[in-house]
Amino acid sequence: MSHPKAAPLYAGPYAGLPPQTDLSTDTAVFTEAYAVIPASTMRDIVTSFLPGWTGMRMWVIARPLSGFAETFSQYVVELQPGGGSTRPETDEGVQSAIFVTDGDVTLTIDGETHELTPGGFAYIPAGMAWSVANGDQVSRFHWWRKRWQAVEGLDKPDVIIANEREIAPIAMPDTGGSWATTRFMDPNDLRHDMHITIVTLTPGGTIPFAETHVMEHGLFVIEGKAVYRLNRDWVEVGPGDFMWLRAFCPQCCYAGGPGNFRYLLYKDVNRHATLWR
Repeated sequence: MSHPKAAPLYAGPYAGLPPQTDLSTDTAVFTEAYAVIPASTMRDIVTSFLPGWTGMRMWVIARPLSGFAETFSQYVVELQPGGGSTRPETDEGVQSAIFVTDGDVTLTIDGETHELTPGGFAYIPAGMAWSVANGDQVSRFHWWRKRWQAVEGLDKPDVIIANEREIAPIAMPDTGGSWATTRFMDPNDLRHDMHITIVTLTPGGTIPFAETHVMEHGLFVIEGKAVYRLNRDWVEVGPGDFMWLRAFCPQCCYAGGPGNFRYLLYKDVNRHATLWR
C-alpha cells in the first residue's frame, strides 16, 4: 500500500529571546566575500517594521550594500491573524517574489485573488498592483525584491502562481538525482532577471566543485543540514540559517543527512553587469 508523501518542512526564525544562561558563541559571520546569518540570531530584537502594514513584523536578511551584494533584498515576513497590507510595494520599478512557509495568505495581484498555502510561490512583475491578507493564524513568507532591468524588445514577465509540491524537481546531470532543483521561473525566459529555486541534496549528496558564479546568491536553509564551503571556509549550516554570497565567492557543499538538505536560492541572471561611470 502506498503512503502519502510527507509535507515538506520549512524552517523559519526562532523568534523570542534566548535565556540569560545561553552562550553567545554561534556561526554568525560577515566577511568580505560572504555572510552567514544563523537561525539562532533571528530573534525578536532584530525585527523590522514597514508603514502601510497591520500585524506585521519582518527579519531583513539581505539588503543592497555597496561593495557587497547589490541587487536584491530578502525579508522573512510574519503576519498576525488578520494582518496584511493593501499596498506592500511602493516602488513601481520593483518586482517581487513570495514563498509561503507557514499558514495561509491571500494574495491579490492585478485584481485577481490567489490563496497561497505552505510551499506556495508567487512572482509579481514590477509596477503591478498587489496586496496581501492573512487569515486567522500566524503566517510567514519570504519576500524578495529586485529592481527589474528592462531590455528593449522584452516585455515584463508574467505573473507566476505555483506550489513547489506540484513542480517536479530537475536532477542535475550525472548526479543520480542526489542534487536537484525545483524551478519557479523558466531558465529559458530571458524576461526574468532573477531566479528563485529550491535546491535539494539527498543525504551524502554534494556540489562536488567550487562554483564561482557572477551572480549574487542568497541561500535560506528550509530543511536539513550540510557543511558548506564559502570562500576559504567550511561552515556547518542547518534549518533556518541564511547564507549571503557576493559575486564569484567559491561555494560547494556536502549534505549531512539524515534527511534531505534543502534551501531557497536567489540569484540575479540574464543581464549585463553594471559598468560604473
